[in-house]
Amino acid sequence: MLDVKGKRVVVVGLGASGIAACRLLVARGAHVVGTDAKKAESVSDGVRALAGEGITLVLGGHAEARLPEADLVVVSPGVPLFPELEAAEKRGVPIWGEVELAVQALAKPAPVIAIGGTNGKSTTTSLVGELLARAGKRTFVGGNLGEPLAAHADEPFDVVVLEVSSFQMERVAAFRPKVSVLLNVSPDHLDRYPSEAAYADAKGNAFVRQTEDDVAVVPVNDEVCLRQAKRGAARVVTFGEGGDVSVGADAIVDGAAVHPRRTLSLQGGHNALNVAAALAAIQPFGIAPEIVREVLTTFEGLPHRMVFVRERRSVRFYDDSKGTNVGATVTAVRGIREDKVVLIAGGRDKGGSYGPLVDALRERGRAAVLIGEAKELIRDAIGSALPVRIAASMDEAVLVSAELARPGDAVLLSPACSSFDMFRDYKDRGDAFVRAVMELSA
Repeated sequence: MLDVKGKRVVVVGLGASGIAACRLLVARGAHVVGTDAKKAESVSDGVRALAGEGITLVLGGHAEARLPEADLVVVSPGVPLFPELEAAEKRGVPIWGEVELAVQALAKPAPVIAIGGTNGKSTTTSLVGELLARAGKRTFVGGNLGEPLAAHADEPFDVVVLEVSSFQMERVAAFRPKVSVLLNVSPDHLDRYPSEAAYADAKGNAFVRQTEDDVAVVPVNDEVCLRQAKRGAARVVTFGEGGDVSVGADAIVDGAAVHPRRTLSLQGGHNALNVAAALAAIQPFGIAPEIVREVLTTFEGLPHRMVFVRERRSVRFYDDSKGTNVGATVTAVRGIREDKVVLIAGGRDKGGSYGPLVDALRERGRAAVLIGEAKELIRDAIGSALPVRIAASMDEAVLVSAELARPGDAVLLSPACSSFDMFRDYKDRGDAFVRAVMELSA
């Protein structure tokens, strides 16, 4: 149980999770300082409102927040190391992420299912949450997906389902999920981590404090994920072809339950793996087979994740704006039902190799239309493998893609990059794509 009454706590980074952390800490009796690198004129109305709630704001830098003098520092996801934070760490000040804070602060402790991975975690998290909720359990679903848990720490839940990012798992002190899932690890965020191994280790921190009473869910025959799972003592359950929850060409087999893939609302090979991981994750909770079957036949997934938008002149348009790294885009290109794809890609580069994407495009690509800061990098990687066009906006990219596509092809937005060079976030980017597609003449 969290005890911060009378303590000085500094919250670094005042996005949604930082704001929620500030309010939770004040409610628990702490003296709270909220700090952000943004200047006062650039912060959100939500940040400004904190000043009227008993929270001291330090904006435009962190020096005046006096981190080394704090009893506790709470760091929002994605905040990089900076001198004042380093100084606090050297002085032995505990430094937590918002997930650590929120779980420790739960008024009614509940088992946690933590779902991580480079790709597929939002879909899997939402599916697990839906399965539990339909079974009648009071379920929180959030974390990196949507709502921060800190905003709901006083609510009574039977199960807490968290999508956890590598950033969120960097700062955990006592975090021990009942079930920890690592779906996959492929190169991502190499603009932040010194190596792929360091990135994998950050994700694997979710396993470290698990005991033999807990469950670790990883892909079968995936040595990287298995190595991370074995950093803790949990019982390992595998998914995939030949795994404990087995994915075959025609069905997913979970013990005595057989789920024909043609009956699943989520289609594609990548989604079959997501479904299998979800089934492994809910095993400790005893959900009735008929509820599982009903959910699997009706759950349609999430916006901006391989969503069909429109068919025009025998060309189908798909929004996969959540494909923010090369691995996700490779999966989308290879998993699409059409034989050939015109890919819209680009944005802010994240430091990985585009080689695997080029290989996928050689197999399935009709052409590539590139946008954003990384357009030259991706163009150079593609070389002469297939035709490449450069576009200055999403509207132009959609028009050019529609011209390049042939009847029977797909046009796919799956950028392999983050969105922050041109858009607020991946949702804004996906919405821009959908608008442009719907505005195409019949």
